[in-house]
Amino acid sequence: FYPRGKLLLYLSGGYYALYFLATLLLIIYKSESFLIYPCPYLALDLTLLFMMGILEAVRLYLGTKGNLMEAEVPLAVSLVLTAGGALLSTYFLLWQTLVLRADSTLSAALLALHGLEAVLQLVAIAAFVS
Repeated sequence: FYPRGKLLLYLSGGYYALYFLATLLLIIYKSESFLIYPCPYLALDLTLLFMMGILEAVRLYLGTKGNLMEAEVPLAVSLVLTAGGALLSTYFLLWQTLVLRADSTLSAALLALHGLEAVLQLVAIAAFVS
């Protein structure tokens, strides 16, 4: 994980901030532009987006902490949270109420970052255990 992982965590943190803002603006746009966006689904999408924000903050904190301390436990917890973040990213990619092409592009890039981070976290955990 070392320097590449640290750089990837910073990149992921910056990208997620842009992802959060863009997805929030897209949800607002969809709720204003499309009359078929039901309120319960709007609340669900917003709740999941904010939950994803909290999850990402904790995940990035634990990933950075585990990388700097060369500790397996924070990295393992970050890996589990990465899987949760990937699941939520898949929700916004495929299953949210209205999916625009911009949603698909943003979520696919985030999902790719999560996949790359998961691989590097597994390698780092294996190196720290050895």
